[in-house]
Amino acid sequence: MALSRPSPGVAEIALTRPELLNRFDAELHAAIIPVLRDLAGDPEVRAVVLSSTGRAFSAGGDFALMTEAHGDPAVRRALVDDARHLVDAFLDLPQPVVAGVQGPAVGLGATVALLCDAVVAARSASLSDTHVTVGLVAGDGGCLVWPAAAGMLRARRHLLTGDPLDAETALTLGLVTDLVDTADEAAPAARGLAARIAALSPLAVQGTKRVLNRVTAQRAGEVLDLSLAHEERTLASDDLLEGISAFREKRPPTFHGR
Repeated sequence: MALSRPSPGVAEIALTRPELLNRFDAELHAAIIPVLRDLAGDPEVRAVVLSSTGRAFSAGGDFALMTEAHGDPAVRRALVDDARHLVDAFLDLPQPVVAGVQGPAVGLGATVALLCDAVVAARSASLSDTHVTVGLVAGDGGCLVWPAAAGMLRARRHLLTGDPLDAETALTLGLVTDLVDTADEAAPAARGLAARIAALSPLAVQGTKRVLNRVTAQRAGEVLDLSLAHEERTLASDDLLEGISAFREKRPPTFHGR
């Protein structure tokens, strides 16, 4: 992960591990949460860009960490706590965040994009929450951000199947706000939008953002603890191991509900 200041008033967080498809593993959690907290208290920052490198915006979670969590309650608890802290860090930011999504955003990767205030996506990008396809509850924010963006019925349709949305369809449904033609255009377009926001009155922008954060935080208070508790339970399930094995072996999983 890299932090830069591409223009006055704008900070950019870039996911820079394309060889790992920018997955949200323990290392990325440990890096990004303190940065978000620091930016929240920085009066020089008026807008934030979240960009990525390589062919995927983020492939979501780390299968090796999930497998470890399956057999270790302490690891399960740490994984769930990290997810909660990440959501809280986004909800505590007074500055708007613009995501530049150049490729697939999967699972927690999609949740992070949808926690932003604007999502600039390339036509080659897609959004999906694939938790259920590997035997997990969509507990680390999916049940919070997808209904807010797409409406409850559409969110149910995609959270309960894991089916992806291409960027053009996501734009139509409200999960993407701005569409660009190529992957290389996503980050520059996100920077341009962030610069426009940074040029506005910070009192007005951040006051508005704080109110919008309150709306999301109140909804999070209703659903997030419950969804994380259910996800923690499925991290200990045999279905999780089957889902991961099936994914790696490129075969349909056989789930038994245990």
